[in-house]
Amino acid sequence: MKFFNPRARARINLFSWLFLCALVTACITLGIFQYRWMSEVSLIAREHLTEGLRTNLLHVGRDFDAEISAGSLLARFSRVRDAQDVESQLAARLAQWKNISRRSRIFDHIALAVPGPAGVALQMLDLDRGSLAPAEWPADWNAIRNRIESNAEGPRPARGPGPPPGNEGLAFEVPVFGAPEHDGGPGRRFQREREIAWVVFNVSLSYVRETMLPELLRRDLESHGALDYQVEVVARENPDSIIFQSDPRHASIVESADASVGLFEPRMNFVARRGEFGPADDGDRGRGPRGEERGPSPDMGRWQIYARHRAGSLDAVVEQARFRNLSVTGGVLLLMIATAIALFRYTVRAQRLASMQMDFVAGVSHELRTPLTVIHTAGYNLHRIAHNPLQVDRYGALIRRESARLRDLVEEVLQFARTGSGRSIDEHEPLSVARVIEETVDASREALDDPACVLESNVEDGLPPVLGDPKALRHALENLVGNAAKYGARDVHWIGVFASKAEDDEAAIEIRVADRGPGIPEHEQRRIFDPFFRGARAVQDQIHGAGLGLSLVKKIIEAHGGSVRVESAPMRGTEFIVRIPAAPEVA
Repeated sequence: MKFFNPRARARINLFSWLFLCALVTACITLGIFQYRWMSEVSLIAREHLTEGLRTNLLHVGRDFDAEISAGSLLARFSRVRDAQDVESQLAARLAQWKNISRRSRIFDHIALAVPGPAGVALQMLDLDRGSLAPAEWPADWNAIRNRIESNAEGPRPARGPGPPPGNEGLAFEVPVFGAPEHDGGPGRRFQREREIAWVVFNVSLSYVRETMLPELLRRDLESHGALDYQVEVVARENPDSIIFQSDPRHASIVESADASVGLFEPRMNFVARRGEFGPADDGDRGRGPRGEERGPSPDMGRWQIYARHRAGSLDAVVEQARFRNLSVTGGVLLLMIATAIALFRYTVRAQRLASMQMDFVAGVSHELRTPLTVIHTAGYNLHRIAHNPLQVDRYGALIRRESARLRDLVEEVLQFARTGSGRSIDEHEPLSVARVIEETVDASREALDDPACVLESNVEDGLPPVLGDPKALRHALENLVGNAAKYGARDVHWIGVFASKAEDDEAAIEIRVADRGPGIPEHEQRRIFDPFFRGARAVQDQIHGAGLGLSLVKKIIEAHGGSVRVESAPMRGTEFIVRIPAAPEVA
């Protein structure tokens, strides 16, 4: 008897499968689009990081050059007419600069070059005392000396003030212009400004390495107390000449840098106001004639500054972020798919359980109706033929048998309810396996009361006791013996009950209940221990049962710490193997 229409159940299953397939397809499609979107975002992020790094390097280079240019304001004199005026004011400007500037140690040498009949004379400025003293031209200043001599002899080149291109070391010169003169002719035209001297500055390499560059890099490239990038500064004309390294432990990063800009290119776009030193206002600082941002050019400057991310490259950083994003997205999608599959599985199981429960209700109703009808009829007949002793005995036996069926059915349902609440067994005590089997056989006499039924029982001698509930264990074995009697062969019911030590574990006892019936199909063997399940043969042959017996057997045996399994083959019978651990010696 079935309450669910098979076609309706098939439609529900088909709809569930279609919904699951649609959801999985949508998740996979979303994953593909997410992967492509992540790739595009990674490219944009790579460009953004590169541009941000380049901007930060430009800030470092601009401020580095600005600091040098601010120091070169020592060469900005007002109202000087000859070299003597420059010499008299240079010491005072040095003292003023040292009091105001926090970069007073940026130059390790400052000298005054004055052209004369015998050539360009050099006077070195004592940075501590502020006095000038004649000095020989250093060998690495020869290019500056030649340029000053050339300018003194002829017109000044078109190049503006500041360090010349090329590898000229750490020194650069700034011209000092005298006051313009008029020629005294008609209109009193003024002649152009003329160079009367040059101030030569030599940047302190140790100060740049130890103080200036680390401060600028920490300001623009540091996060969480450490530089995000490895930085290296090299001479443009000779990349093997390393000026600065943020991490000397690593090899050169020139070939693998993420970005680079030029360095050491000071511009003379600074003004001296009221005789004070310093750059122009922030609104004018580093800006062109139209107000655009100006900074070091990547192709100009004596030095080149390179930066590479400490992870190896910006590509590695972007790839790591992309992998993390894809992992999170993939995890979310997989979780969604797993949730959908689990929901689908539980829904199918719930539908199957609901169907089995309805079948169980129908089966129990049928099982109850049959003995009740028989008992009612027998009672009515007994009332009518109370004078016939033979008929009274016959109907009395019928009433007893059918009431026993009712009792067993009610007991089975109550036992199932107890196992569902976690109370499969009530007590533990040492039990003799032989005694339990003997009591099981005696309790099953009524089920075995058939001339064609043959029971064979054998218990190995010396079996240790087991620890369990005698009533529950007996009930489980009675179920197995009763099933063997109901489902065995029709002509000869052979039932075997055997007990022995497990071959692979002497601390376990195996109880086998076998029959020589038609066997259980393989596709049903996986479900015979499910509650409410009944095989096709039991339904077809209308064999009494509610589908709870084997489920109760499994729960009871597992509550004893054991296990139960089935071995069956078509037309070769069925054997249930119950394994229970032996009781500890202390017990």
